[in-house]
Amino acid sequence: MEVLEIAPLMFTLALAAGLIDAIAGGGGLITVPALLWAGLPPVGALATNKAQAVWGSFAATAHFVRQGAIALRPVVFTVVCTFVGAALGALSVQHLSTELLEQLVPILLIGFALYFLVSPRVSDLDSHQRIRVPAYALTVGFGVGFYDGFFGPGTGTFFAMGYVALLGFGMRRATAHAKLLNFTSNLAALLFFLAGGHIVWALALVMAVGQLIGGWLGAHLVLRHGARLVRPVLVIASIAVSLKLLLSG
Repeated sequence: MEVLEIAPLMFTLALAAGLIDAIAGGGGLITVPALLWAGLPPVGALATNKAQAVWGSFAATAHFVRQGAIALRPVVFTVVCTFVGAALGALSVQHLSTELLEQLVPILLIGFALYFLVSPRVSDLDSHQRIRVPAYALTVGFGVGFYDGFFGPGTGTFFAMGYVALLGFGMRRATAHAKLLNFTSNLAALLFFLAGGHIVWALALVMAVGQLIGGWLGAHLVLRHGARLVRPVLVIASIAVSLKLLLSG
C-alpha cells in the first residue's frame, strides 16, 4: 500500500494507541495488527512498531517527569536493568521461537486483570512495600524488559503490576514509573532493531506524530483522574490483549 493513502488512518490509530498505552499499556494491540494489515512482514511490523511507539512512551514519560510524578535518582538502576533486558530480548527474538510466550502471556494478563479488578489495595495511595528496589530492578525490570524486546504485548501492564504489588506504589505513581521503564525498553529494542534495516520509516514517522500526541494526552488523564481511570482501562486492556493472543494462536 502507498504510505500517503493510509497515512491518516495510521496516524489516528497511533494516536489512540499512545493514549491507551500511557494510561494502561496495550497500545501495541492496535499498532502491530495495523502494520501487518499495511503489508509489512512480521519482523518489519515489530521493528516499525518500536520506531513509532518509543515516541508515545517518551511523551508520556516527559510529562510525568515535569509534573514530579517520577523520582529519577531511585529508578536509575531499574532503568539500566530494563535496558539490558530489552536489548537481550531484541537480540534473542531473531533466533528463538515466541510460541511459549504466546501461550503463557494471556494467562498472566487475565490474572493481573482479576487482581486489579478485585483487590481493595489498588488505589492512588501507596501501600506496603514487599521487596527492595534493587530486587525489583533485577527481577521485574530485567525480566519484563527482556520480554518487551522479545515479544511485547502487555509490557506496561506488567511493569505497573510489579510496582503496585511488589513496591506498594499507588496507581498514579505506578503508571508514571511503568511508562519510564516502557520507554526504556522501547528505546533499547529499537536500537538493536536498527541494524537489521527492517524499519519502514515513512510509516514510523507518521505514526510517531500520533504517538506523541496520544502519549501526552494519556499522561494528563492519568494525573488528573488516577485510579478511577487507570484501574478500569488497565483491566480492559489486559483482557483485550489476552483475547487477541488467544484467538490468533
